[in-house]
Amino acid sequence: MTRPDFLSGHVLIAGAGVSGRGCAAVLSSLGVDLTVADGNEDSRSRIAAELGVATVDTSAVDLAGYSLVVTSPGWRPDSPLLAAAASRGLEVIGDVELAYRLDQAEVFGAPRRWLAITGTNGKTTTTGMLAAIMAADEQRSGQRAQAVGNIGVSSFDALAAEPRVDILVAELSSFQLHWSSHLRPEVGALLNLADDHLDWHGSFEAYAADKAKILRGQHAVYGKEDEHVRVLAASLPGATAFSHAEPAAGEVGVSTGSLLVNEVAGMKSAVVDDVTTIQPAGLAGVLDAAAASAVAALAGAQPESIAEGLSAYVVAGHRGEIVHRHAGVTYIDNSKATNPHAAEVAMRGLDSVVWVAGGQLKGADVSELLRTHAARLKTAVLVGVDKHVLAQALVKAAPHVPVVIVDSHDPEAAMEQAVSAAVQHADAGDTVLLAPAAASLDMYTGMGQRGDIFAAAARRLAR
Repeated sequence: MTRPDFLSGHVLIAGAGVSGRGCAAVLSSLGVDLTVADGNEDSRSRIAAELGVATVDTSAVDLAGYSLVVTSPGWRPDSPLLAAAASRGLEVIGDVELAYRLDQAEVFGAPRRWLAITGTNGKTTTTGMLAAIMAADEQRSGQRAQAVGNIGVSSFDALAAEPRVDILVAELSSFQLHWSSHLRPEVGALLNLADDHLDWHGSFEAYAADKAKILRGQHAVYGKEDEHVRVLAASLPGATAFSHAEPAAGEVGVSTGSLLVNEVAGMKSAVVDDVTTIQPAGLAGVLDAAAASAVAALAGAQPESIAEGLSAYVVAGHRGEIVHRHAGVTYIDNSKATNPHAAEVAMRGLDSVVWVAGGQLKGADVSELLRTHAARLKTAVLVGVDKHVLAQALVKAAPHVPVVIVDSHDPEAAMEQAVSAAVQHADAGDTVLLAPAAASLDMYTGMGQRGDIFAAAARRLAR
């Protein structure tokens, strides 16, 4: 492998975690002069022993001898080391940007095709759907696709894979996009935007600007039902919109119950005859499928491949997964809905909801969520540290909704009591929806444990 010119100097890798180790391994294999900076002595010792690279304590870094900084995506721009690098005019890039530049420099052979997805919510599901579509299209196109990012493998592993991966289907966070200056995906999709990670980005405007970087490639796809996204896409002639409404020419949407790709890249085809069959169930799943279909069409996938991929897609856990059905009641685990915007999307398309919610709101405002969906809320069952904040908000925005408060702080007992109450309040035709609108770490090890306990309780108690 030939080392590209932008790596000719001394490179500093900020962070010895998973991302930092991946970057260090690749650059070390290219013979790059590099040093890894981390504030944790054990982390430095491990990476030095594993890769044989030089390390330095973050507080002891002298930036004078470096030509490039590669940062782990979670490092904030205002962290002392990165702020000092910026003040010296040193370029700072992230792991995805590094992978993209190495790919474009043909370090791993001819450049790959990059299809990229971002958004506040739904990006993992959309990425999974798109990867399934492109996998279904492989027999027609002869090109092998691989999901990279939060699902699938790292970008570096995909680039080095044998047999060769031709298409990278990348789920990108706002952090990764912030540290990406050259990244130009063949197709980039921005699904939606809501307040998130504002402590990291500094403002909603900065967060939105970083997310919008994904639209700078050859083709742009955007969710036109989101006002913020629509404004950002307004300056992009030829961008492809998706929604759950009747699609105009050049859009993807829903027409007479079918998911329709309407004159996108020359394709006009109903790729899903009945949108109620899309998983995850509900409007959020339909929007994710519409976005994935738009990207796939622009990438040249055939209508049959889109249909096959969406049919084959298996919902990732805790993202709108139907975990149980009994006596006409559907139980849905959307524990991944860790903020009000995600919970709002999860409720769309559902008629009568027994809502299981609560956890760490972190100051988030739930009033818009409650105003939007008050009419479809049958009962609210609240758990977690901010349950009383949610209860007060319900009194103001939806006073007709009965509220059940679970006082237990034990993770299993609390969810058991919540599901038991939900079962008692649910009738045939209702949906018991775990969409907490809040983080999970007040009681659970993560949103996965919260969802698993909910699913197990639903199967045990509703029978």
